[in-house]
Amino acid sequence: MTFRKSHPPVGARPGTLAIPPDSPPPRIRLVCYDANGIDERDVDDVETLAGLREDRVAWVDVRGLGDEALLRRIGEIFAIHPLALEDAVNVPQRAGTTLYEQQQVIVVRVPRIDEEGAIDVPQVCFVLGRNYLVTFEARSFGFLEPVRQRLRAGIGPIRSSGPDYLAYALIDTLIDHYYPIVQSLAEAMEELEDEVIQHPLDDSLARIHQIQRQLVVIRRVGAPQREALASLLRDHSPFLCDTVRVFLRDTYDHVAQIMEAVDSTREMGISLVNLHLSNVSQRTNEVMKVLTLMASIFIPLSFLAGVYGMNFDYIPGVHARESFAIFIAVIVAIAAAMVWGFWRRGWLGSRRR
Repeated sequence: MTFRKSHPPVGARPGTLAIPPDSPPPRIRLVCYDANGIDERDVDDVETLAGLREDRVAWVDVRGLGDEALLRRIGEIFAIHPLALEDAVNVPQRAGTTLYEQQQVIVVRVPRIDEEGAIDVPQVCFVLGRNYLVTFEARSFGFLEPVRQRLRAGIGPIRSSGPDYLAYALIDTLIDHYYPIVQSLAEAMEELEDEVIQHPLDDSLARIHQIQRQLVVIRRVGAPQREALASLLRDHSPFLCDTVRVFLRDTYDHVAQIMEAVDSTREMGISLVNLHLSNVSQRTNEVMKVLTLMASIFIPLSFLAGVYGMNFDYIPGVHARESFAIFIAVIVAIAAAMVWGFWRRGWLGSRRR
């Protein structure tokens, strides 16, 4: 995957927004909830976000980044730092977390398989405040829908907890998207291992390199993701309670497990490349050995045929009636003796001498 990033002109001031050219206009979904109920609706007028109740948790889900004025107004309503808004809009960013005075900003990268079968890694940016959570996506990918369904059903402590638990639930759901992709790549690599060992095909090496490239993409975004979660666990943040840190530790273990699987699969791919090249070299050596042995057998036979084929009137045994049969018997005996000698030395067959 080629790295492409939306960035402002060189020398632009900090906080300048570079809207992705293919990003649709923002669609805002507001979810307000507490232990007693939930209110969910689409927001047509962004000014309604300025009057949110502080006694309920508010989740503002922004899908689409195609309107700079609207995004800046959202930033003004929630007092989002200009650098935090820049991280949310100028995609993709390196996965990480930054603590500001009025919010904790967390960037999560999520792998997915696009229409062409390649791995794409869009980002979701979280702006976590005291009683609100604002999420930004370049377009609607459907990553957050499982948590939205849990909120509607009231499953678990999600409604009775604060926005930090909601942020944990969303991050954990995004991390879970790594599992099926990494598992499919590991299974494909294991199938290639069996293929390379038993009967390698001409395109085996190309398929190994393709999986290796996909693993590089996942590791490039997964390693910073692990560092970001470690930073959330290690550094004190007033926007995360100790109970949520316990849950985040489990999410960190998931990321560590995923990265271990990625590293082991990459090592398997490197071993398969070496094994494939070794098999190709071995097959080449076998072919050269057969050709060399055949040439070695025919060298003395060609010598005898050349001697007795010379245009001289007198060559011992040429004018005898049985000379041809004797000549054939001699060259057959020489060839048989050489084949037997090669076999005794272990140069023919798989028998150990």
